[in-house]
Amino acid sequence: MAQMGSRTMRGIVAAVAVVAGSAALSGGAHAAQCGSGPAGFPAWEESFKREAAAAGISPAVINSAFANVSYDQGVINKDRGQHVFKQSFEQFSARMISGGRLAKGKALMRSQARTLQAIQSRFGVPGAVVIAIWGLETDYGVVRGNTPSFTALATLAYDCRRTAFFTKHLMDALRVVQRGDLTAREMRGAWAGEVGQAQFMPSAYYNYAVDFDGDGRADLIRSSTDTMASIANYLRGHGWRPGAGWNPGEPNFAAIKEWNKADVYARTIALFANKLQASVGQ
Repeated sequence: MAQMGSRTMRGIVAAVAVVAGSAALSGGAHAAQCGSGPAGFPAWEESFKREAAAAGISPAVINSAFANVSYDQGVINKDRGQHVFKQSFEQFSARMISGGRLAKGKALMRSQARTLQAIQSRFGVPGAVVIAIWGLETDYGVVRGNTPSFTALATLAYDCRRTAFFTKHLMDALRVVQRGDLTAREMRGAWAGEVGQAQFMPSAYYNYAVDFDGDGRADLIRSSTDTMASIANYLRGHGWRPGAGWNPGEPNFAAIKEWNKADVYARTIALFANKLQASVGQ
């Protein structure tokens, strides 16, 4: 399964990379007062709702998003219980690139060849890289998590440890709903707020999710086509150079590191992509 090593790891690494003092808000950027424990959460929630309304989020979206939100101590426990990778690249990649995951990836390279070619034509990212990331994140959409995103994000935005980081993601989660991509109820995923088949944090969803299947919304929960295209769009938005290599030391490895800053994970994406590329003789 791709849980700790993949679907939650990208958001975790991104969050850990935030400067330790990010919870100390500056210049009155956020009116809501952070806290540590459930007692202050209701007051924080009301303050954040006013902040969201001032930012242009509609009352209907705010009400739907916060309809069943409450402080979740389990989310805080998971946040406090993170552990940095201790496995070597050889150990980690061998575990993550399992025989079953590789076989399914090869099959998708064939069955999705036309879509992957269209994605590469538009965004410049080869299908092997897209499929590798999709497989590592959620086993191609199978393991997505079921934590209500607004509960997770609100809890972490209220918590003083990384308030600024998660407040931004909470606000962008509201924008995803307001744009019509997902309903508030549909936004469920990993404990840190990642959502969908590629486990996008909400700000990444808002900025890089694309409607590639033409149904009028960027749906990264149900649409594998939107998911694959959005992975490619994210990489393009982080400096992907069409036609360049993606292995360590090559130009596009930096873009892969923007997907996940953990070197062992980024190297595993590159290796997996190489194996998939070889399977189709390119």
